[in-house]
Parts: sequence; C-alpha cells; structure tokens
Amino acid sequence: MTRPLQARIDLSALQHNLGVARGHAPQSRTIAVIKANGYGHGMLRVAHALDAAEGFAVLNLEDAVLLREAGFNQTILLLEGFFSADELPTLAEYCLASVIHCPEQIEMLEMAGLPVKLDVFLKLNSGMNRLGFRPEAFGAELQRLQASRAVGRITLMTHFACADEAQGIATQLACFDGLAAGLDAPRSLANSAAILRYPAAHGDWVRPGIMLYGSSPFADTNAESLDLKPVMTLTSAIIGVQELRAGNAVGYGATYRAEQSTRVGIVACGYADGYPRHAPTGTPILVNGRRCRTLGRVSMDMLCVDLTGVSDAGIGSPVTLWGKGLPVEEVASAAGTISYELLCALAPRVPIVEI
Repeated sequence: MTRPLQARIDLSALQHNLGVARGHAPQSRTIAVIKANGYGHGMLRVAHALDAAEGFAVLNLEDAVLLREAGFNQTILLLEGFFSADELPTLAEYCLASVIHCPEQIEMLEMAGLPVKLDVFLKLNSGMNRLGFRPEAFGAELQRLQASRAVGRITLMTHFACADEAQGIATQLACFDGLAAGLDAPRSLANSAAILRYPAAHGDWVRPGIMLYGSSPFADTNAESLDLKPVMTLTSAIIGVQELRAGNAVGYGATYRAEQSTRVGIVACGYADGYPRHAPTGTPILVNGRRCRTLGRVSMDMLCVDLTGVSDAGIGSPVTLWGKGLPVEEVASAAGTISYELLCALAPRVPIVEI
C-alpha cells in the first residue's frame, strides 16, 4: 500500500502568479527565479509552466545547461555568476548570462579568449553587503566591462535587503539611482517584495521568486490578499489514532502531556519529508478540511495532531500540512521560519503530482 503523503503542484497557479507579477510591473521584462530546484517544486516543471517569462535565474551552471538542453531560449542568468574560469567556455557555448560581482570575475573574462561575447549583470552592493561592487568602485568596474571584448550587453543590478520589511528600500534605491543616472544600460532591482510594493524599483528586468510559488514575501500580508495562489499543497492522511488520558505524553521527549482525555491522530509526514522538526505544539494543520493543531515533537516519519473537535476523523482522514486552505507562510511562522525554507526543504522521497 502506498504511503499517503504527496505534494500536489498546481501548474495553473504558477502561471497565475506570473501574471500577478507582470500586472504589477507591466513595463518590465520578467526573470523568473527558479533556483533551488524551483523552490522545491521541480526546476524543469516550473520552467515549462512559466515559459512565458522572458528569462530564468538559477544558481549553478548545471541547471542553466539543463534548461538550455530542454529547449528554453530565454535569457538564463547565473545569480552568483561563474565560480572559475573553467566554466566560461560552457557559458559561451550555451549563451548564458552571468552576474558579475567581483574583480576576479572580470579578470577571468578578460583572459578567457571566448569566441562570443557574454551578457552580464553588473551587481552593485547598495547596502546588503553580501555580493557586489561597493559604490566607489562601481563606475570603474563598469568602464572595464564596457572596454572588454568578452562582454556583450551589460545590465546594472542590485538586490534589496529589506524590501519585505518596514525599513523598505529608500536608501539602497537612492544609492543605485545615483550611480546609474545618465547611464544607457538596462536595470534589474526588484525581487518579489519590491515588485509588489515599490514601482519605482521595477526597472527593465524584475526578478520574482517566492511570489511565483504563491507565498507572500511579507510577514504582515497574506498571499490571498495579494491575489497569489498556492502552488504546492502537501497532503497526507491519518494512519493511526491514540486515546490519551490526562497526564499521558506523546512523542519523543514527552514534550506534550495531555491535560484531559484527548484523541490524537498520527500523520504520515515527518522531518525526513521536509516538515520542520522544530515546529512546536500548536502549529496549524488541516484534518478533514478543519483547522487543528500539532502536538509534541515532529519525528522522522510522523507527527501528531489533536483531533479535538474533529469527531469524524480517523484512519484515512485527509490531512493538509500546507498549501490550499492553509498558507505555507502561516505554518512557517508558527515554526519560527519562512515559507522559502519549507518549500525548498521538500524531500526527494515525497511523491509529486501535477494538477
């Protein structure tokens, strides 16, 4: 008998969410961010559903090549760029675009002797202090790229640290705009949060990520209010029922102890499937479509749910861990993390069904 756990991927929701991104930034081209195996949804599956996007962004060269060999002709951008000169011939062969964020990458380009020119996204460190050239070095590095025979189109790029928070993007945007003023080059700044809240940052290319998968980038705004539809719904079923008496504990470490008689459902899903082990008692979960709470410590293959108020629930009753009817960001918040982590952590052993 097949274990009941599965992840249902709604391809029409992906397409809808791409439409939401385009609706907010109608004058911009879209680079769909599909790194981390399409945020856990399957990179090629996501790319086929988002074929209307003008570009894709991935992390490593192998994924970029896989997309090209699958027939995608859009701009394909390596978000961390190339890591060694050995990769440059492959970038040239497959017409891949690269982020340029350090002088060493420019040196590798200049020395490579490539047969074609590479399109690059020159990254400004406008305040996130992760990757990118500091403002005082940006102009000189741009001139260096403009003079290079190895470089084709140059797009100016930065990344916002707080677009999803109250602090916003004003300081970083002012830094970028000040350096880009008067330069005849396309611009790429906006992630999901900036697409939704900051039209001034849309530029020529927007880079939607988490919003494509139907999750809100904002802690204070749910996905439904943004017209985003969940793409992944993680479902399972009750595979056992226990009747606890007052004082009985359940699960490893006996972290939950019943204060009164309690029916407990055992769900076929655990941290080896990607459900967060650190999710505490009270994390929301749906049983028979009704909201319940988890109990005790999540184990490798199972977790426990309080069936109080769901008298008709028993073995075989359907369970939703997150997705349609239960936003993944709500589950993530209860577990002290973010929806990105839950989606990306989906384990390979979980069967995926496209709907």
